[in-house]
Formats: sequence, structure tokens, C-alpha cells
Amino acid sequence: MNTALIIVDIQKDYFPNGKMELSNPEAAATNAAKVLEWFRKNNKENIFHVQHIASNPAMGFFLPETEGVEIHETVEPLKDETIVIKQFANSFLQTDLEKHLAKNEITKLVVVGMMTHMCIDATVRAAVDLGFETTLIEDACATRDLSYDGKVVPAEQVHYSFVSALQGMYAEVTSTESFLQNRA
Repeated sequence: MNTALIIVDIQKDYFPNGKMELSNPEAAATNAAKVLEWFRKNNKENIFHVQHIASNPAMGFFLPETEGVEIHETVEPLKDETIVIKQFANSFLQTDLEKHLAKNEITKLVVVGMMTHMCIDATVRAAVDLGFETTLIEDACATRDLSYDGKVVPAEQVHYSFVSALQGMYAEVTSTESFLQNRA
């Protein structure tokens, strides 16, 4: 199978009591776990966990040797699953992810993870620029409220703004349920 699952930054700092809590990360992680389980049953050699480890303490979260940097137990990697360490929003930038995908002759990606407006957006756009056909499981992603010039943009609006911008030109956007039904 020439399709790989890319699980981006589902890490403890994004959950309640973490240093960068998102809006409803539990629901996104639960859906990501369903997709992960499908891949473990049907395509176990093509699962890649991306873990962000901050290179600069000023980032304030995903700091090395903290509990928050750990991959959340909902999608905890198995011993034979690949973990790709990154330090930028784009999961391909200065990582060996593309090399792993080329080695496995991957041409299609399924992306889940956190944060929709940052690392998911950057990773999906980079994947398409690198020639990968990409599917984004939107309800297996989470983000947070953003603000600009004193105006708050609720997480749900942030999420759907970015997902709708990716739909079509950059990715096939679908739900967990639709993804799993179409592969049954």
C-alpha cells in the first residue's frame, strides 16, 4: 500500500493542564486513534508519529524532558512505529520524514493531529508541494482560539477557516467516519 498515516504533534502540552491547551483535544485524539487503529490493522508499516520538541525554551511548551513534550497516550506509538522529531511547524522541514516516505514508496498521505492553524496547515501544504496526494481527517485535528488587534477568533472558526482553505487545492478533507466507511 502506498499510503502513510502522519500523526502530527498529539502531545500532552495540548491537553488540559498542558502549557498550550487546545479546544477539545480529546475528541480530536480519539478520532486520530480510530484512524491509527485502522492503519495498524491494514497498513502497519506506514505509520509515522511526528513529535515537536522545542529548540528554544522561549516557545514555552514542548520543552525537552518535560511531560508535556510526550506523545499523548491516546495515540502512543508502538515499538515498531517511526517517530519523527521536528522543531518547526512543517513536519518535513529539517526532518527525515520525506526520506522515510520515499524509502517506503509512499505517494499518498493521511494527516491527523494538532494544531490545525499551524502544524497541520504547514505540513499539508508542504506535503502537496513535495508531490504527495493528501487526505486531511478534519475531526482528528484540533486548534485554539486566536486573536488579532483585540478581536478573538473562536477555535471552531479558526479550525474551519484553515480546513476550508486546504480543501480541494491542497487536500481531500473528510471526517473520521467517512474515511473509515470508505475503507471498510
